[in-house]
Amino acid sequence: MKNKADTIYAHKKSHLVDFVFDEAVANVFPDMIRRSVPGYENIITMIGLFAEQYVQADSQCYDLGCSLGAATLALRHHITKENINIIAIDNSQSMVERCRINIDNDFSKIPVQVICDDIQNIPVEKASLVILNFTLQFLEPATRMALLQTIYTGMNKGGALILSEKVTFEDKTTRDTNIQLHEAFKKANGYTDLEISQKRSALENTLIPETIETHQQRLSSIGFTTINTWFQCFNFVSILAVK
Repeated sequence: MKNKADTIYAHKKSHLVDFVFDEAVANVFPDMIRRSVPGYENIITMIGLFAEQYVQADSQCYDLGCSLGAATLALRHHITKENINIIAIDNSQSMVERCRINIDNDFSKIPVQVICDDIQNIPVEKASLVILNFTLQFLEPATRMALLQTIYTGMNKGGALILSEKVTFEDKTTRDTNIQLHEAFKKANGYTDLEISQKRSALENTLIPETIETHQQRLSSIGFTTINTWFQCFNFVSILAVK
């Protein structure tokens, strides 16, 4: 399947509906995320580095909210330990179908299970590396602790969680500055004011950001011993948490 340019919000819509990861989004997702999420390619590259550092022999790796499988492939290409299984889950059938094609076309022989389901339904067992790459932000805030607790309980000692999120800030000046910089980033990548405005409205009820401190405190309360905000660009961060 050929990926297309993201023009989903390029024309004025008479009625905006909440953003969903449907066929239209799956069809343009690589272009959408490249133009919308600063540092995304670097995060994917570093996931490969984390795989080399933290994946343990005879364990499982999870990509929760795998979309088209970019993080899954980064894991697959950098795992050096024996007897590893990767489990990639997404609740979008359109994303899962494309992810399976990407996995089938990949050269690595490390087994990958691609599952279409709600990540909150999936048991986590014998995990040495878990990826939540811009996924937690789409869950109801009240359910996030339970998912992270499930992940922590199912992780091996010394296992790692990579949590990447869009965030907000308590300080209004900091918050407004980062929003403005992010919008400037999107404009530099060719999005119009109309596209930015319409997508913002579509995401308003589905992507609920939290502060970096909220994420850090939640991970600490669950029991993670190392919590390192290793990446930040404007209002996007990635956190390494080790059990």
